Amino acid sequence: MNFLRHRLKCLPALVLLCAAVGCSSADDRASAAVPSPAAKAAKLCRNLDAALPSKVDGQGRRDPEPASALTAGWGDAAIILRCGVERPAKMSDSLADSGEVNGVAWLMEKQRDGRYRCTTALRLAYVEVTLPGGDGAGPLVDLASAIKKAIPEGIAD
Repeated sequence: MNFLRHRLKCLPALVLLCAAVGCSSADDRASAAVPSPAAKAAKLCRNLDAALPSKVDGQGRRDPEPASALTAGWGDAAIILRCGVERPAKMSDSLADSGEVNGVAWLMEKQRDGRYRCTTALRLAYVEVTLPGGDGAGPLVDLASAIKKAIPEGIAD
């Protein structure tokens, strides 16, 4: 009887442990809508995926779901890259915030939730990077080399 009572006392801890292990799997990954670019841009985006760094702003690569060569992520859903996105409407606004980081031009849009969405300009495919608020340009610095290597300058279709 003591043996059975001892086993039943451990049961809640075992259930809690199993639940914690189940929750810490791939279920906690960020999600990102996968763009559907034209074939030319999709090829450039696949080249970019192969050139992306394993770390951005000191955070390891952790791609969002669903898995795609058109999306990438670093950290706990903090930095998300999507390649082959549509041209943002704000790109036509002469008053829009823009800048250049290590040779890559960016349109920078602050989102309602405090995050920033940065989209490349003057490249043959649009690359969008979503950053947590207040992170600065560190992630864009880390991504610039790969973008310059894989996405040539020009005007995207």
